[in-house]
Amino acid sequence: MIVQNYAMAPPAVRNFSVQAPSMFNWGFDVVDKWGRERPLRTALILDRDEGHTITYTFGDVSTKSSQLANYLSKNGIRRGDPVLVMLPNTPMLWLSVVALIKLGAIAVPSAPTLTTKDIGYRTTAAGIRAMITDRYNAKKFPGAIGGIRFLADGVEDGWLDLDDGFQESAWVARSETRADDTALVYFTSGTEGLPKMVVHTHVSYPLGHRATALWLGIEEGKVHWNISSPGWAKHAWSSIFAPWNTGAPTLSYDYRGGFNAAKHLQKIEEHAVVSLCAAPTIWRMFALEDLSKYDLSSLQNVCSAGEPLNPEIIERFRKATGLTIRDGYGQTETVLAIANFPGLKIKEGSVGVPSPLYDVDIVDEDGKTLPPDEEGYVAIRTTPRPFALFKEYAKDPGKTNDVFRNGWYYTGDRATKDADGYFWFVGRADDVIKSSGYRIGPFEVESALIKHPSVAEAAVIPAPDVVRGAVVKAFVVLRDGYTPSQELADELAAFVAKETGPYKHPRKIEFVTSLEPVKTISGKIRRKNLRLAEYGKAEKSILGAEFDVKPLRGG
Repeated sequence: MIVQNYAMAPPAVRNFSVQAPSMFNWGFDVVDKWGRERPLRTALILDRDEGHTITYTFGDVSTKSSQLANYLSKNGIRRGDPVLVMLPNTPMLWLSVVALIKLGAIAVPSAPTLTTKDIGYRTTAAGIRAMITDRYNAKKFPGAIGGIRFLADGVEDGWLDLDDGFQESAWVARSETRADDTALVYFTSGTEGLPKMVVHTHVSYPLGHRATALWLGIEEGKVHWNISSPGWAKHAWSSIFAPWNTGAPTLSYDYRGGFNAAKHLQKIEEHAVVSLCAAPTIWRMFALEDLSKYDLSSLQNVCSAGEPLNPEIIERFRKATGLTIRDGYGQTETVLAIANFPGLKIKEGSVGVPSPLYDVDIVDEDGKTLPPDEEGYVAIRTTPRPFALFKEYAKDPGKTNDVFRNGWYYTGDRATKDADGYFWFVGRADDVIKSSGYRIGPFEVESALIKHPSVAEAAVIPAPDVVRGAVVKAFVVLRDGYTPSQELADELAAFVAKETGPYKHPRKIEFVTSLEPVKTISGKIRRKNLRLAEYGKAEKSILGAEFDVKPLRGG
């Protein structure tokens, strides 16, 4: 454990500690423990779009995961075997992950949105031994993609019926997994080349998410909901490990089709959700709704993760509910690294203070710690190495060495830290805009744009410019009732100049109907995709009406 010297941190953070044992298996030591001690407590609530709700107790999860572990073993899955798990939010997703952990096999969670090409790459790169999916996605697995095949929701030729596993014994021999044994492999989004394989071990990831639970404000026995797509590390963070570490029921809404903010708000009311976490995109969509129409009184803790949430959205939600959305920061490679914890004084726009698991600071290229308010790299100290950090990028020692250097793990994000120890994000190192000698963080400009009543969402990148090298360009999604025009583009530029400073305002604005084509499954905007298209190095995935902004005085 890292002891942070932050006098303003709440006692729960200052006193937090996690012991990292040399032998540990989360399936046996946490899930089965709850199954013995609280067998009748609800562990999983699955709400389906057609109004059918399924609940599993911790006793159910303990028993059924052991049965599946026996079935997988019976059909050839062994300790250390990588198994691709590609399922929507259904009970079999949770049960499969726990079963694989119990076996000491390696779960490779994958998004149901993957294509056949994506699956082929992952199967080869990770040496996949078996795959678990549903009938809808089974067609994406052609015969050329080999391995033992398990189907979670029915029978198909060439696939084993995973439901048959529930006929097996509920007793399973304990797999003694070591602290450095691989438990999960996550593929990164691949926005900077082919996806990397992030390796997490049996101790670091499951136990590290006790800090995640602390941030989320999860309470034993009280319903927690993480609105997240499977296959993204945040799903494991807050839909599996954090709530079940705490003994809390985790809610899942298995909706199909496009995201419907109204339906999701109704589910908060129906299930009396106490703690809620969602990506910034979802919070922005909630903020566009008339929140007074919903009974959200059960909510006590609300959090956002994936990228910093714009202060304007936080303020809108607070005015409607009295609750402050608390940002948290981490990566596929980490557990919770920085956050606004419950009880911590919130500084609007700051992502908060370091997790008690990490020594986080702002450093330069040489690993030198920078003074307050000076921009640099967000880095985690690795001397000594914290246990809740990924092991390596599998089969990529070069990339591993790139991020582990000078006694730090370099996250690739840039920020400043103030004199009180609060972190203020600028953006990914590659996203920072350099224009006429100025360094401009896209997040600040996006946050200013969202304050304007016409703007629902925005993404900011550099655009090439002969004189300045680059200028700020904004892709803007308008709210209902507003129409793209030169006048509105000029108005938005002037508004941003007033909010942030003249040199930061957009000089080009493109009005688009949606940013969904350039988002990851976690809701993050792939600014790099927009940037490459802008510089003619990639095909454009979104098109809109573009306007050059008229020059502003002082800009």
